[in-house]
Amino acid sequence: MAEAYVSGGSVEAAPKTSATSTPTATNVPVTTNVPVTTNVPVTTNVAVRQAFEISTKAAVVGVLVLVAVGLFSATSGAAGLPVGGVLGAFFDWIPLVGIDSSLSAAQENILFEIRLPRLVLGMLVGGSLGVAGASYQGVFRNPLADPYLLGVSAGAGFGAVLALGFGLDLSWGPFDTVPAAAFVGALLAVTASMAIARGGASAPATLLLGGVAMAALFSSAQTYAIQQLDEARAREVLSWLFGQLNTTGWQQVGLLLPYVAVCGAVLFVHRRHLDVLRVGDDEARALGLNPARSRLVIIVAASLLTAAAVSVSGLIAFVGLVVPHVVRLLVSHSYRVIVPLSALAGATFLAFVDIGARTLLAPSELPVGVITAFVGAPFFGLVLWRNRWSTT
Repeated sequence: MAEAYVSGGSVEAAPKTSATSTPTATNVPVTTNVPVTTNVPVTTNVAVRQAFEISTKAAVVGVLVLVAVGLFSATSGAAGLPVGGVLGAFFDWIPLVGIDSSLSAAQENILFEIRLPRLVLGMLVGGSLGVAGASYQGVFRNPLADPYLLGVSAGAGFGAVLALGFGLDLSWGPFDTVPAAAFVGALLAVTASMAIARGGASAPATLLLGGVAMAALFSSAQTYAIQQLDEARAREVLSWLFGQLNTTGWQQVGLLLPYVAVCGAVLFVHRRHLDVLRVGDDEARALGLNPARSRLVIIVAASLLTAAAVSVSGLIAFVGLVVPHVVRLLVSHSYRVIVPLSALAGATFLAFVDIGARTLLAPSELPVGVITAFVGAPFFGLVLWRNRWSTT
C-alpha cells in the first residue's frame, strides 16, 4: 500500500517497495577493492625508525676511519715504523696467532710501551669528552653545552690541581684520588652553572654565560693554587693543564678505563631518555619518564666521565662541542645515534689531533689542547652565527 509523505510543503506519494526488493546484508557491496593506504604509514614508520637507529653504513665507516687513523698514529713519529711491521706485531700479539712482525726489539718497545698506550689513551679521552658533550647538550636541551663551556672542565681541573700540586695523588688499586678530586670540582661547576641558569631550562645564552662565569672562577682558583707551589711542581702542573697525552706504559689507560666503562654504559642506556627530555618535562612524565631522576643520573655520569678524562689528560677544549655537532649534521638528530657515534668520532678526532701534536713541530711537541682550541673556537663561532640567523 502506497503511503503519502510531505516534501517541500506538498504531499507526494511514497515509492512502492516490496519485500523482495528490500536490501539484505548479503547485497551490501563489499569494499575490499577500496585502495588500502597502509603503505604511507609503513613508509613513514621505516623512515622514522631509520632516523632513530644507527645505520650500518655509518657504523662501518666510523670503525674503518678509526682503524685507519690508529694505524697512521702508530706508524708516525720521530722513529718511523713500517706499516707491515706494525700490522705483523698486532697479529703476533693475538693469542694462538704467530706472525713474524719484522720489528726489532727496540721498535716493538716503542710500539707497545709508547705509541699504543698514548693512542689508546687519546681514544678513551676523546670518546669520553664526545659522549659527555652529547649528553650535556641533550639533558640541557642546549646545542652549545659542552664540558669546557659549562665550566665542568675548569672545575675538574681545579680539583685535579689541588690533588696533584699538594701531594694528594694517592691510589688504591685502580682508584686514584685525582679523578675523585676532579669529580668534586666538576660537580660544583655544573651545579653552579645550572643554578645561574635556573636549572638549565631557560635560554641557551643564560646557561652558557653561567658556564663562562664558573670557568673564569675556577680558572682563577687554579692560578692561585699554582702560585703556591714550588717552581718545579708548578711547571709540571701547568704543562698538564695545557692538555697532553704524554704517557709511558699502560698505567693511565688502566686508571681511566673503569670510568669509561661504567659511565659510558650508563649514558648509553640513558640515550633514549635524552630524546624524550627534548619534548619537555610534562610530556616526558606523560610518557612514563621521571625527568628529575634521569637528568640527575645523566649529569652525574657525564661529570664523572669528564673528570676522569681531565685527570689523565688535562684541559682539552671543544671536543665535546665539535664532535656531537658533526655527528648531528652528518648522520642523525636522535641521541640514540648521537651518543654512541660521538664516542667513535671523538676517539677518531683526538687520535688524529694527537698525530699533529707529535709531528707538526717535531722534535718538539704541541699540547693537544692547543690544537683542539684552534679547531674548536672557530667552530663555536660558526655555531653561534648559524643559531643567530636561524632565530631571526
